[in-house]
Amino acid sequence: MANAASGMAVEDNCKLKFLELKKRTHRFIIFRIDGQQVVVEKLGSPQETYEDFSASLPADECRYAVFDFDFTTNENCQKSKIFFIAWSPDSSRVRMKMVYASSKDRFKRELDGIQVELQATDPSEMSFDIIKSRAL
Repeated sequence: MANAASGMAVEDNCKLKFLELKKRTHRFIIFRIDGQQVVVEKLGSPQETYEDFSASLPADECRYAVFDFDFTTNENCQKSKIFFIAWSPDSSRVRMKMVYASSKDRFKRELDGIQVELQATDPSEMSFDIIKSRAL
């Protein structure tokens, strides 16, 4: 296990599943902090949509997530970008928000290949339109 700067460990499975996502085995991964380590909470199959992904995030708890977003450019080229989303809803506990915020950068460095980062405190801050505009 790798140690995060905040003292948070990152379970090896997190990096393995992220490598699988890069190979198109998963559409998304949701991570949570469990005790003193970051663990995989949910894997989304390649058939799942962005709506499935956003519905998987809890309304009142923080999470980290990666989403493999497929899109077509203005030049009509098929592309894909991997988003890292730091989900920190306003309704979550202050201590939880602090732990997730202090561990985020170190955890993100463990996942080699993140192309776009997004911080969201409300579903409107990570709407499909925002994801699409950040990808182009």
